[in-house]
Amino acid sequence: MTPEQQQRYSRHLSLAAIGVAGQERLIAARVLIIGVGGLGSPAAIYLAAAGVGTLVLVDFDTVELHNLQRQILHQQADIGRPKVASAHDHLQALNPEVNLITHNGQLDGAALYAQVAAADVVLDCSDNFATRFELNAICVAAKVPLISGAALRSEGQITLFDHRQPDAPCYRCLYRDESGAGESCTLTGVLAPVVGVIGTLQALEAVKLLTGAGTTLAGRLLLFDALALEWRTLRLRRDPACPVCGANRRQ
Repeated sequence: MTPEQQQRYSRHLSLAAIGVAGQERLIAARVLIIGVGGLGSPAAIYLAAAGVGTLVLVDFDTVELHNLQRQILHQQADIGRPKVASAHDHLQALNPEVNLITHNGQLDGAALYAQVAAADVVLDCSDNFATRFELNAICVAAKVPLISGAALRSEGQITLFDHRQPDAPCYRCLYRDESGAGESCTLTGVLAPVVGVIGTLQALEAVKLLTGAGTTLAGRLLLFDALALEWRTLRLRRDPACPVCGANRRQ
């Protein structure tokens, strides 16, 4: 670690749970973030600031005025630009040491599998069930941990599916179909700081997973009610009938 890195990350180095060894693991890590909107913005900011060595950013969208209420990576001057381009510029300005790889488009199939397999952890910051289901299936197949976050109206949720564990549940154990696919923040709205809370927690879980600090959310679903300012935790178990990770899953 260079003297400049020691100064930049000094507050991590002082933590017994991270220290030099943990920070070096962050610097060597590769994190894939699917979506750099409401959730992906705070997640990417904190992971870049924390010194994750390589961030791979994937998004097909462009910055629009209504995004600026909550998508804190982007600014007024970025309207009309690809979100990954805006994200790249702002994250590089924050920490030029981070290797930023951007994909302006929607990855799927073999291209998505290649990016997942190359990552140490994947953050699902997308906003639709089709992407979530495909990303989950690929993470299960590649045995790569997946940190899933979601926010709608004034509520949010986050969990970690650690597919390196033989008995780990997956996203399809939690959601078997697209019964909530009709809901989106476009139709129902979303309270701006809620996505900040959940996206920041996704970054926190990634840092913990990569450094070995603390206890992750693996096997637990954390639910957040912003208006009541209440948290609930639910236990998650693998569904034996899950079509993705269960006993009768498609091979």
